[in-house]
Amino acid sequence: MEEQKKKRILSGIQPTGTFTLGNYIGAVRNWGQLQDEYECIYMIANLHAITLRQEPAKLRQQTREAAALLLACGIDPAKSLVFVQSQVPAHTQLSWVLSCNTQFGELSRMTQFKDKSAKHADNVNAGLFTYPVLMAADILIYGADLVPVGADQKQHLELTRNIAERFNGVYGPTFTVPEGYFPKQGARIMSLQEPERKMSKSDENVNAFILLLDEPDVILRKCKRAVTDSDSRVAASPDKPGVTNLMTIYSSMTGKTFDEIEREFDGRGYGDFKIAVAESVIAELSPIQREYKRLLADRAYLEEVLKTGAETAGRIARRYADKVYKKVGMLQL
Repeated sequence: MEEQKKKRILSGIQPTGTFTLGNYIGAVRNWGQLQDEYECIYMIANLHAITLRQEPAKLRQQTREAAALLLACGIDPAKSLVFVQSQVPAHTQLSWVLSCNTQFGELSRMTQFKDKSAKHADNVNAGLFTYPVLMAADILIYGADLVPVGADQKQHLELTRNIAERFNGVYGPTFTVPEGYFPKQGARIMSLQEPERKMSKSDENVNAFILLLDEPDVILRKCKRAVTDSDSRVAASPDKPGVTNLMTIYSSMTGKTFDEIEREFDGRGYGDFKIAVAESVIAELSPIQREYKRLLADRAYLEEVLKTGAETAGRIARRYADKVYKKVGMLQL
């Protein structure tokens, strides 16, 4: 019997500093777990990063660091395609065509554009407005079936689907219309200081987030300072967002259910619980940190992985871009 073709899954992450624990639990850790079930394509989205002004040397270094961290988190280049977005020019080539098939009103409704414009009022550039189209190109140029998305990316995926369907309707079947892939657990880790908000490395309060490369004593300190409430009972509840967030982290690290966690810490209070959360995070991140340091020191290996990844991704992307250019009437060489 013919083996069923694996579905293709694509995701990317910006190289704008070390990943947070939220990035890891909600995205990167799941990526490694998908490799045997899906054909996985993972990119370091450095073109998206420059919608905010970056220091060039720092961006190059952070791109290498992001690659090393992805590999350290379990992405195997023998199983998955790993590459840097800017090293595959067909992404921007397709983005222009898709921009001409995207409505101004669609982009103006993007909530992330509104949020970032308010946050960076001194640099509301055209790239910030049109980067959802580049994101659509990233996805459509590989014929991705599935895209892992968090709650804040659903709108962008829906725009990608609309663009693909519109193009297919005008020019005939061309693009795969992607579906969202939603992790079952730990999809949204919140700030340790403001648990109503998503954990973010751009938070001004460094105690609000845990970075994957934080030292054990730093992780312990941040967990101890995490906001809880006046009650001392470890129990998940909409009225206890801080405790619920810590339980989500602990559950993601240990595999224990909320009921099991509540029984484990019955009568023990928040002090013991916060230490246990910190210890579970340290135990998970320590081997990742060791592997990251080893990979970053082996620059030749890292560059070879990215070179091979870009070459393979480029071959796939060029085929899609050429097909699209032919359909819209561009002369072919």
